[in-house]
Amino acid sequence: MRISVVDVGSNTVRLVVADAEGGVPLPVHTAKWRLRLSEHVKPGSDIPQEDVERLVEAVGEAARTASRWGAAGPLAFATAVVRAAPNRQEVLRAVRSRTGVGLCVLPGEVEAEPTFLGARRWMGWRSGPLALLDIGGGSLEVAFGRGRLPDFVASLPLGAGRLTHEFFPDQDAPTPEQVRALRRKIRHQLRDVAARIRWEGPRTAVFTSRTFQQLGRLCGAAPGRHGPFVERELHRRDLRLAADRLAALPVAERALLPGISAPRAAQSLAGAVVGHTAMKLTGLKSVSVCPWAIREGVLLRHIEDGPSWWAEVIRLNETPAAPEPVPLRIAAATS
Repeated sequence: MRISVVDVGSNTVRLVVADAEGGVPLPVHTAKWRLRLSEHVKPGSDIPQEDVERLVEAVGEAARTASRWGAAGPLAFATAVVRAAPNRQEVLRAVRSRTGVGLCVLPGEVEAEPTFLGARRWMGWRSGPLALLDIGGGSLEVAFGRGRLPDFVASLPLGAGRLTHEFFPDQDAPTPEQVRALRRKIRHQLRDVAARIRWEGPRTAVFTSRTFQQLGRLCGAAPGRHGPFVERELHRRDLRLAADRLAALPVAERALLPGISAPRAAQSLAGAVVGHTAMKLTGLKSVSVCPWAIREGVLLRHIEDGPSWWAEVIRLNETPAAPEPVPLRIAAATS
């Protein structure tokens, strides 16, 4: 069986085509289209029409590419940048009517479940009670669980792109007060969730997302060309030094650092401050950087639970929307 997933994120539209024999999604083709929506869309604002056009074109090309590789219509979802846009329903309708792809919005708490599953399957049962932090452009997802799916999930408005817009609106090196203000906000937002993670006492903690992967490289982890099976750890003391290093540089110079790409250079500082503050509040001194995250988790849930899970995602999207999507949890399969 060959399946595909399309992830509309804050910076890119990503396609993964995978073979699912043996219950494991083995990629046969990946592609991405860079949209940089987070640079054009301020939190709480509509997605401009020209960006909607680019999004529609990218999703359509992703669907055609998946078809060429022998996969059925993709499991397509959008995360925080579309979820938080007041005109999200118009965006979803434009994609569906013009590409035939049923693009869905995942509420943050639902988004955390497949991300946790992807991390669990990658890390294995030996990891024991597992804590996960996944940062995107618009939100931070936190999860904890002892089994296949999380027992506890939270979605917080601490995305690297969102915080960059709020605290670091220009391309210059920020002032120390701007960085301190950001830390205060993160501590306030994370306080209760961090207390829960400390109380649960995870045996293993993982960071997922491209932002954390790049920060891991900046802190000395092996480069991506060494492959996904190299263990990569991120230590709290190194992340604090990296945050200080990023804060001392304008955006253009951050892009010259190891691992930091030009499209993510602006939000790298906010990502580092979120990661370090979260580790400090939860008492974590080191975390593993996990290469599997939401895309792999969506594929795994489709493989392990069948099409009924995705049908429920679609049903939730067809429910009349509130001004902000109400966080709803999809019933977890037993582990």
